[in-house]
Amino acid sequence: MKTTTIQLYSLDYKEVKTYLTASLFIAGNMVLPQLFHIASQGGTTWLPIYFFTLIGAYKYGWKVGLLTAVSSPILNSLFFGMPLVASLPAILLKSVLLAIAAGYAAQRFKRISILILACVVLFYQIAGTLGEWAIIGDFSRAVQDFRIGLPGMALQIFGGHLFIKYLINK
Repeated sequence: MKTTTIQLYSLDYKEVKTYLTASLFIAGNMVLPQLFHIASQGGTTWLPIYFFTLIGAYKYGWKVGLLTAVSSPILNSLFFGMPLVASLPAILLKSVLLAIAAGYAAQRFKRISILILACVVLFYQIAGTLGEWAIIGDFSRAVQDFRIGLPGMALQIFGGHLFIKYLINK
């Protein structure tokens, strides 16, 4: 399995670049879900609200990831009504877990690979599902991402890998 060493950035909250970079990923996390919501069950199947959180946290650090993770679902809910307010706690939990896991993995391994991204995605989904189950008390709804969202997880892993490698070459 091929891995690529990457140039990582750990942007600080005191830097304007952190907020500008996060803004780009937040915008991506707002546009991508709108495109996927055109199709029936597009959001629950493709899980697009997590895509740019993964990329931002992996390439630019957990601080950019956290800004993206928290802002994206809230702004999408405010402007577009999706995710529903009742779903926000679970989605925010998963988004924050993703940002932390992706930032940690990038810092720890200092390279990008399909296997590392698969571990990041599985971690946030499993831990997030357990948290969602605790929040909503309904196991069937909590495991929805595993029942319906497998294409979205694959998109995060393979699409994220391609996108991060693209950013490396820029």
